[in-house]
Amino acid sequence: MVMTMLKRPMRPGVLVATLLLWIVALGARAGEVNPITPFIGDYTGSAEVISVDGERIPRDMSVSIRANDDGFTVQWTSITRKPDGRLKEKSYSIDFLPSERGGIYSAAMRRNVFGHAVQLDPMKGEPFVWGRIHEQTLTVYSLFVDENGGYELQQFDRTLAEGGLILEFTDLRNGDKQRSVETFLTKQ
Repeated sequence: MVMTMLKRPMRPGVLVATLLLWIVALGARAGEVNPITPFIGDYTGSAEVISVDGERIPRDMSVSIRANDDGFTVQWTSITRKPDGRLKEKSYSIDFLPSERGGIYSAAMRRNVFGHAVQLDPMKGEPFVWGRIHEQTLTVYSLFVDENGGYELQQFDRTLAEGGLILEFTDLRNGDKQRSVETFLTKQ
């Protein structure tokens, strides 16, 4: 039965309809815009991070956002200026992969034994990181579970604005705000 179906020529109307559907599907896929595209670029700025006790700590900040084969990469650096003139620099780079849920991305922070990118394990003191793109904001979350079962949640909101990004950072420890900053990062 299958052989006879395969030998039958397709009716011209069905053939044309099939080809049109195929072309429309390819065109829709080609016309899709990667949600990270508007964020791609290099951004710099400075701010005063406000700690829970009200202390203002000056920082220089930069972020670089790039598309990659499967998703995107966010690299950022924060340079803290200590009162004695010393500089403390922290840099991070995280690859994000699309999840099965639209607009939500898993962090690909290490490779498993099969070479697949996987999340870190918060039960081992490693950060659990994910991202999302919602409207004009790219958010990166980092969740840490401490040795007593408490948590720290850092949230980095990077919202598109004319000429750059508005960065809003919040650090919560067991629900209490520890640090926060809001600043404008200029696109380079």
